[in-house]
Amino acid sequence: MAIAGGWLIDLGYPDTGWWPLTIAGTALVVVSLRGRSVGGALLIGAAGGFAFYGALIEWLTVYLGVVPWLALTVVQTAFAALGGLLITLVWRWVPRAWPGATGRLVLTPAVVAAAWTTREAIVNVFPFGGFAWGRLAVSQAEGPLAHWAAWVGFSGLTFLIAWFSAMLVAVVIEREVGMLRRGILVTGASAALLAWPAVPIATTGTISVAAVQGDSDSGLFADYEQGQILQDHFDATRAIFDQGLDLDVVVWPENASDLDPLRNEYAASVLDLVSERLDAPVVVGTITADGDETFNSVLLWRAGDGAVDQYDKVHPVPFAEYLPARDFFYPLAPSLFDLVPRDYSFGQRDTVVDLDGVIAGISICYDIVDDDLLARQIDEGAQLLLAPTNNADFGVSDQSVQQLAIARLRAIESGRALVQASTVGASAIVLPDGSTLDSLPLFEPGTMVQEVPLSDTVTPAHALGRTVEWGVILFGLLSIALAGLLIGRGGRADSRGDQSPQGPR
Repeated sequence: MAIAGGWLIDLGYPDTGWWPLTIAGTALVVVSLRGRSVGGALLIGAAGGFAFYGALIEWLTVYLGVVPWLALTVVQTAFAALGGLLITLVWRWVPRAWPGATGRLVLTPAVVAAAWTTREAIVNVFPFGGFAWGRLAVSQAEGPLAHWAAWVGFSGLTFLIAWFSAMLVAVVIEREVGMLRRGILVTGASAALLAWPAVPIATTGTISVAAVQGDSDSGLFADYEQGQILQDHFDATRAIFDQGLDLDVVVWPENASDLDPLRNEYAASVLDLVSERLDAPVVVGTITADGDETFNSVLLWRAGDGAVDQYDKVHPVPFAEYLPARDFFYPLAPSLFDLVPRDYSFGQRDTVVDLDGVIAGISICYDIVDDDLLARQIDEGAQLLLAPTNNADFGVSDQSVQQLAIARLRAIESGRALVQASTVGASAIVLPDGSTLDSLPLFEPGTMVQEVPLSDTVTPAHALGRTVEWGVILFGLLSIALAGLLIGRGGRADSRGDQSPQGPR
């Protein structure tokens, strides 16, 4: 049941994108943990976690093979096992501590959801900055629950999905509760989730954007001559030179200039030409150096002025853009870690660029998963979000569309339009309500030219920040601790709390 649940959860994410299956899969996983022993909970939590993450991140095998995929999946599986144990404790203690219908049908599912959210919150940031790719919330990016992200953020939406899933389990397993009460509870919860209004977003104007996809063979193992990626993006941009466009900014992807224009005159001359012909600054990704440090950077380039602003990637990817604890990890797999010959430094600059008075937040590729980074962009005045990325390492796998789903939910959460420009796709312009204004086919060169709305609305999700996440975590842990204390003291214990064949242990 846990393995089937993990697989169903994955089917809610792009490319399949059948969002109801994530709810069904979550329900299967949480019910499989009911009535388990400690060892059983760890085993079943691990089984569900491996099935989910193994399917979700199979794109790691495209060029890198099985070892990195297996290593990351095993790490996430270990956390899923511990999360499974926590959920088992909820099923064991909470219904016995609060044995009434409300306790069993509402409170217990809420604490189950809090336990799920707690595990997810930990893996989002730990270890080495965490891996926030598999959040339940992302499965709803194109579903009817996506608007909740603007109210409660990613973790809040995860909690609501897990709560509803656990509630479905509770109304099925509680035989003492009448069918009418069950129906009212499920119908009411469904209506509340679906009918809750979206956060109103006020626009303050528009900006004319041209976002470019060069279809560059720019992956880790690509065989290209220096300057080829730059040439590909120049060629894709040149197609709009003579269209008489009145542009405010041209957005090129991460690594779109494989020659650093700060150190290479030819690259600088190409960007000068693009900026001059289109009469607009160019946002361009490249690799920069400052002394002994190397950065994955985005430059704001103006003809005649050069780089007038710069953002350095705040969240480099561990084991891909840098090797943490290199002296320890490198000897374990030297042939694999030879692929990470240099360690990118963590950016320390601000997270926005000024486009003639319009403030744009910048997220380079994996930056998009970082809650704190997106909050910084809004705090620093971002009126729209730019997400340049390079997805060439993952071929035609689901990775690029999964990343776009995360970006889509970021647009909703922040109340900002978002422009994702990729070297090979998925490239799209997403409106603050999550709808697509424009997009490009995968692995085809092209340009999206659109008037993109601006906003300075502060959504409830941004105003609350991590308050929702911390509130859910504290609610869950305190509820579990208090329930265990009450059961231990014999107070309000009721055997109706666990009617699974194994019984309470």
